[in-house]
Amino acid sequence: MTTGAIVVIAVRLIVPLSMFRWPLIGGIASMVVDALDVVIIELLGLGGFGDSYHQVDKLLDTYYLSIQMYIALGWESAYARLTAGALYAWRVLGVAFFELTQERALLLLFPNLFENWWLYCVVAMQFFPNLVPRSAKTTLVPLVILLIPKLIQEYVLHFREAQPWDWLKRNLL
Repeated sequence: MTTGAIVVIAVRLIVPLSMFRWPLIGGIASMVVDALDVVIIELLGLGGFGDSYHQVDKLLDTYYLSIQMYIALGWESAYARLTAGALYAWRVLGVAFFELTQERALLLLFPNLFENWWLYCVVAMQFFPNLVPRSAKTTLVPLVILLIPKLIQEYVLHFREAQPWDWLKRNLL
């Protein structure tokens, strides 16, 4: 394993721990580090992951999503908590099916809506208590609103295999 890979793995293991103290900031930081890990490894110039990137990335994603799920278990709202649990299980199941089959279309069927739901709930709990899910309606409306951009993102990144980090490297770095 290269030095660059070790540094990125360490960052992706340490940053999510901040969610225990600062759920919103830690959650956003974890998502940013996940989204930019390829850019970070290029900037470091200490070597990359080679052919193992996707497996390592999925493991690290599951790690920080598991921390989010652990935090969600403590939420007062049963609608927020149970929906988070169902979405987390759906995502883990989807990752397992994808790893077994390598069928990219499964990523559209099993989008990572959990992450967006978790962030929505954390923001609602911290800033907009009247938006915290407390009924079927106050659960389904934000879920549908969150699902639409998530499906577009999953399609662009995983089905069309667009690589926005290449654009970042060419135009911003």
